[in-house]
Order: sequence, then C-alpha cells, then structure tokens
Amino acid sequence: MKLLITFICIISIEIAKQHCVVSAWSQGGSTITSRGATIQHQLPTSSSLFSSTQSNDKDDITINSNNGELERLKKEEQRLSSLLDSIRQQKLAVLRSRPLSIGIVGFGRFGQFIAQSFTKYGNVVGTSRTNYTDVASEMGVKYSLTLDSFVLDEDLDVIVLATSIVSFKDTVFELVPLLEKKMQLKGAGSYPLIVDVASVKEHPRNILLDLLPEECDILCTHPMFGPDSAKNGWRGQTFVYEKTRINKVILDPDFEGQENQLDISEEHVEGMDRMERFLSIWEEEGCNMIPMACSDHDSYSANSQFITHLVGRILGIQGLKATPIDTTGFQSVLRLIETTNADSFDLFYGLYKYNRNSGYTIGRLRGALDDVVGALLQRDGVVGVFDGGNRKSDDDAK
Repeated sequence: MKLLITFICIISIEIAKQHCVVSAWSQGGSTITSRGATIQHQLPTSSSLFSSTQSNDKDDITINSNNGELERLKKEEQRLSSLLDSIRQQKLAVLRSRPLSIGIVGFGRFGQFIAQSFTKYGNVVGTSRTNYTDVASEMGVKYSLTLDSFVLDEDLDVIVLATSIVSFKDTVFELVPLLEKKMQLKGAGSYPLIVDVASVKEHPRNILLDLLPEECDILCTHPMFGPDSAKNGWRGQTFVYEKTRINKVILDPDFEGQENQLDISEEHVEGMDRMERFLSIWEEEGCNMIPMACSDHDSYSANSQFITHLVGRILGIQGLKATPIDTTGFQSVLRLIETTNADSFDLFYGLYKYNRNSGYTIGRLRGALDDVVGALLQRDGVVGVFDGGNRKSDDDAK
C-alpha cells in the first residue's frame, strides 16, 4: 500500500512538472531548476513572431513605395521649371508691350551705366549739368540740355535721380517747381514715378517725402553695384528697394502686402503697375531683389559698405603697392584699395555725412585698433603708445 501511495505521488509530481513546462512555453518562456539555480529562457510567442513578420512586410512595402519616387520628383521638377520659364516669358512680353519712358537726372558714369540696360526695355532720356549729347547718342539715349526741357517737353513715366548724394537735395529743389508746372499744363496724371539710387536711403527718402508733390509716387532703391563691379552684367548683383509711396499713401515697409490691402482705385492700380514694370527691369537683368526698409538698409550699410570704403581709403593713404612676394590676402587688400578709391570722394563723404550710423562705425573701428595695438604692446611687455610707428614708454610720452 505504501508503495502504491509513493508511486502515485511520484506520478503526480511529474504531471505537475510537465504542466509547468507547458504553461511556461505557452507564455513565451521556460523555467528550469538545476542544483538550486533558476535559469529563464525567453522564447518567442506566436504573437511576437506574427509581429516580426508584419514589420518585415512593412519594410518591404516602404522600400517598394520609394521605387520610382525619384523619377517622379524629377518629372515634377521639369514641369515646374517649364512653367516658371513660361511665366517669365509672359512677364517679359507684358513688360515690352508697354515700354516705359525713363528719364535719368545725372548722366555721369553711373547714369550712363544704368541707361545702357534701360534702353532694352524702353525709351531713355538723359540730362546733366555737363553736355553728354554725343555719349547718349551712341547708346541710343535722347539727351536734354536743360532740366526744364527734360521735365516739360518729355512725357516721362519714371525719373531716376542719379546725382551724387551731396547734390541730391539741390537737384530735388530744382525739380519740384518744374513738376508742379507740368501738372498745371497737363493735369495731375502727368506726375512721374520718382526713383532714387543713392547709396544711403533715409536721407533721400526724407527729402523726397518732404519736398515732392504728394501726387508723385516714390521708390527708394540702392543698386549695390556699379560700372566696375558689374562690368560683365547685373546677374547676381544685389538690388535693394523700398516701395515708399503710391497714390499719396506712404507705405509701411514692415507691413508685407500692405499695398494689396489699400483702397483699390484706378490711380493706385496704375501707380503699382508702373512701379512693378520698373522693378521688373532689374529682375530681368538678373538682380537679386531685396525689399528692405530704408532705416534697416542704412543700419546694415554702415557696417558693410561704409566700413569697406573707410578701410580702403585708410590703407590707400599708406601707399601700399604690389611686391614680388604678395600673399593672396595682400592681393585682396590691393583690390580693395583700387575699388574703393576708384569711387569719388563725394560718394565716400555722402556715406559718412548722410548715414547717422557711420559715426558710430568710425568710433568702433578706432576702439578696435586701440584694443589690437594694446594687446601687442602688452604681449611685448611695453606699456605706452605708438608714435609714428615707434614705441614710446610712459616716461618718454611725458
């Protein structure tokens, strides 16, 4: 009897062990006990196997879905490129369907430079204090000997003021009574769009707003290139502009799209169309068009254009010349001197005089020079100043 009970107990224990193993397998793992140590084996369940299969299927689907995507994108790129080219051709056709009559006051080197490109898109008339009749004739430009005949006898859509910054205000003073006289003769619709191309922006903007009849639309621009830097064309050159006034309304340059939210009148539409036609000339010539407030322009310009001219002038006074052992950096310095000194001193003076940020730039340059020289003296163990290139101690300086 005892043997039977013992046998039944052994059978029960074995059955229990088998049950535990089966249960562990069904839950994705097994537990084996050996010499008091428990070893767990994680086994894949049917759900995890199915999930893994699904994941592999998804990867295959993703890979397969990318097949042909590059080809599709290339075709779309070609389609958009063709569409853009078509739009450009349409824009050019519209621009040439009604050519602008553009007058240039100040037919010096820069005035002649822009006139050459303007002749591709419209009729150009020039005037200046100097007689440039022969020069104008060679480039297909009509020339007026006086400002009176330029304003009163010519039917101009646009007048570009290409005078020096120094003489800008006097030129506008002369222009205003002639514009008013023309209005009396031909009506308010005879006022042209007035464009400035000065290297500073707030100064001419304020003058134009203060002095011009309010019927004159105003566009303030700065082509940041000239006859030397763009002798091979305008493509890639920077053109900054601010739409200042249209149909008696002074626009807020920080309010994008403001001109589209104004009361749309026939005069507004015509004024905007004329302004866009003029801007399109620069676009068609390949300029990088940057709309910008005049105040922002002058802030940036003081730390870029003015300081470039300032450093170029300072280095030019030193009489630096090429040597047989010039480095690439020094060759760049010589090019800077040549470029900046090729411009008139009036331009340089105007960049200083009529940009309120330029004085601050000079102060910072002086401070930076003192800091650099001071660091050299300190490193050399000398406390003093330079006098004509010679070091002086504090005792010598007394």
